[in-house]
Amino acid sequence: MNTTSDWRPAATQTILEARAQLLAAVRQFFAVRGVLEVETPVLSTAAATAPHLESFVTRYSGPHAAHGVPLYLQTSPEFAMKRLLAAGSGPIYQICKAFRNGEAGRRHNPEFTMLEWYRPGFDHHTLMDEVEELVTSLLAERITQPAERLSYAAAFQRYAELDPHQATSESLRACAAAHGVADTPDLAALDRDAWLDLLLTHVVGPRLGRERLCFIHDYPATQAALARVRRDTADHAVAERFELYAQGMELASGYHELSDGAEQRARFAEDNAKRRAQGRDVPLDERLLAALSAGLPPCAGVALGVDRLLMLKVGARDINEVLSFPISRA
Repeated sequence: MNTTSDWRPAATQTILEARAQLLAAVRQFFAVRGVLEVETPVLSTAAATAPHLESFVTRYSGPHAAHGVPLYLQTSPEFAMKRLLAAGSGPIYQICKAFRNGEAGRRHNPEFTMLEWYRPGFDHHTLMDEVEELVTSLLAERITQPAERLSYAAAFQRYAELDPHQATSESLRACAAAHGVADTPDLAALDRDAWLDLLLTHVVGPRLGRERLCFIHDYPATQAALARVRRDTADHAVAERFELYAQGMELASGYHELSDGAEQRARFAEDNAKRRAQGRDVPLDERLLAALSAGLPPCAGVALGVDRLLMLKVGARDINEVLSFPISRA
C-alpha cells in the first residue's frame, strides 16, 4: 500500500458537508420528539454472539487488569443502550462508530457510522412508521411515494417464488441455482436459515425498494436474534423484526425487543455453540442479561446505516465515496 500518495480524503468537500448536514438533521428530528442522545463505550468485555458477525478484539493492560484483558469493539451499541433502557433512560438514540471484521466492499467498510434508537411503548410496526418518517424527511428530494410493506413470506413468494416458512433446504438450494447463484462446495454445508439468508441477499433483497422504500417484516422465528416471537399461524411462528430496503440495499434493521433474560441467554448459548464448533466462541454479555432480568421496558429498537443513507442522499454507488478515509486509506 502506497501511504504517500493516498493521504487525501476519499470523499469530496461537498460530501463531507452533506454528511454534517445529515447528522444535524437527524439530531433535530429526535430533539423535536424528546428522544435523548446518549453515548456508550465502543469497547466491551463481551461480544455479539451472532454467528455471521466477527468482532475486532484488542487487549487492555493497566489498572484493574494486571494480566491484561481482551476487549471487543462493538458491532453495534445495542447491548449498552438496553442497559440504559432497563435503568429508566426513556427513549434514546445514539450516533456512533461500529466495527465488523471481514466486511469490506461496495457497501461495507469494517468501521462505519450507525444510528441506533429505542422507543419504549412501540412495537415494530409503530417503529417502522417513525423510521419511514425520518428517512423520508432526510431523502425528501428522492422519495415521492409512501413506503411499501411486505411480510418476509410475501417478499419471498413474489421474488423467489417459494414459501420461506415451508420450503426445505433442498428446494431453497434449487431456487438459488435457478436464480444464478453458483452452487460451490462451500455452500454444501449451509443449513436452512443460511440458505434463506443467501436468497435474501442475492435474490430477494436486490429487488426491494426499487420504486419506493420497502420494509420487510415478520421473519422466520429461527431468525429472531434479539426480537420477540409470536405464533403467526398454526403452522409457524414469526420473529417481530423488520428491515428497510432502498434501491436494493438494506438500510435499517429493527426489532420488537425481546425482554426475557432467560430466553435471551438461551439464544446466546445456541449461537455460541455454533461459534464454538468453529473455534470462534465469545464471552456472553452478562451485564446485558442482568439488565433484562431486572426489567427492560416493552420497546422497539432499530439500527440504521448512516453511510448508506448518505450514499442514497448524494447518489453515490460505492461507500468509499462518502467516507473521509475508508479502510484502504486508514
